[in-house]
Amino acid sequence: MSDTRYPSATSAPELQQRSLTAVWHPCTQMKQHEQIPLVPIASGKGVWLYDTHGQRYLDAISSWWVNLFGHAHPHINAAIRDQLEKIEHVMLAGFTHEPVVMLSERLQQIAPGTLGHCFYASDGASAIEIALKMSFHYWLLAGHPEKNRFVSLQNDYHGETLGALSVTDVPLFRQTYEPLLRPGTHVQTPDWRYAEAGESAQDYALRAAMTLENHLAKHHAETAALILEPLVQGAMGMGMYHPVYLQRAREICTRYQVHLIADEIAVGFGRTGTLFACNQAAIAPDFLCLSKGLSGGYLPLSVVMTTDTIYQAFYDDRTARAFLHSHSHTGNALACRAALATLELIERNQVLETNQHKAAHMNSLVAALTEHPKVRHFRHCGMIWAFDVDTQDVDFAAKCFQAGLQQQLLLRPLGKTIYFMPPYVITEDEMQLLVAGTRQVLDTLL
Repeated sequence: MSDTRYPSATSAPELQQRSLTAVWHPCTQMKQHEQIPLVPIASGKGVWLYDTHGQRYLDAISSWWVNLFGHAHPHINAAIRDQLEKIEHVMLAGFTHEPVVMLSERLQQIAPGTLGHCFYASDGASAIEIALKMSFHYWLLAGHPEKNRFVSLQNDYHGETLGALSVTDVPLFRQTYEPLLRPGTHVQTPDWRYAEAGESAQDYALRAAMTLENHLAKHHAETAALILEPLVQGAMGMGMYHPVYLQRAREICTRYQVHLIADEIAVGFGRTGTLFACNQAAIAPDFLCLSKGLSGGYLPLSVVMTTDTIYQAFYDDRTARAFLHSHSHTGNALACRAALATLELIERNQVLETNQHKAAHMNSLVAALTEHPKVRHFRHCGMIWAFDVDTQDVDFAAKCFQAGLQQQLLLRPLGKTIYFMPPYVITEDEMQLLVAGTRQVLDTLL
């Protein structure tokens, strides 16, 4: 009997060639795959991905940070199958459906502060675009069209569509498209790796917050919002910072009447140790952007949550005052059911408490990495671990990826930063394999 987990028994070389011919892969120099074969994945289960040869790889990065409860989780699978028998999708303009209502009500209950209104899209960058437009549009309706600029942090990443890229500080992504981007300001990052010798993470975060305050003191009249990644700056090497920066940012934005946009696309739903990263600072943003783990990594879904004050500014008899923004698959019923199932697992499995024990066990294992002579700045936040590698090899990331596959690991370094963001279902034995395999990768390459 043939295996029905994947559509055909196409050989790996044939699949590789067909993919190179027909698929333009993201964040990829396609020519490099003439020498470095694509990995043809046939199935997944738990933290493991299986290729067409039956080789397995521990998904140490949750497939670009999206997968919370492992691949092919039976509870999420069942929810999607059930929804398929009812309605797969209906446009959300003029219509509604139970999954999107239930998800919105559940998010209202668990989000920080009074974020009571949910606007849906399909991916993280789209959520950022929505939040930026909504903030600008609010100030326009409030009679302040001059408040149309945005502030973000040095080293922040918010996506690669034009609005999101305008508030992103990753030169590799920005430099080509600079002529298309709106001008903005990047203020000093609170990432503690930039602290001076002897300066604590908290003191450095407070010093960085002073640069934000100095900027807004001069430019608040033209600034619509500050956007930031709470606690962990992902794409520029998992830079981590003290929660006091979020507290000060909230105070400063309130004082100068500037919106605070929290981009929790990568760090929401328990990834930093609390349900939302903002919880660790006991603050609520004006806009909260969520995606990735929102649907458990199953289906494209994002949401922007905001306050009643902002919502009411658009509430009017005139269509022209509405927030006229849409996506074809806004509030997709299948994705919303996957999200509801994911939130059920978080609550039912007491994930925050369980993850504390898992993180403690992982921390007991990582001495094998922290003691390596080429490892710098080992850091940890919730279910995220990262360290920098002291090497001059400009091809380190690609070589590390390939060496990781030889150790049954999916590692995808950010430059010279290796990080772990595994699914929450990882076991102690799998943690041991991850740490031991990564140590072998370091010894092989360095």
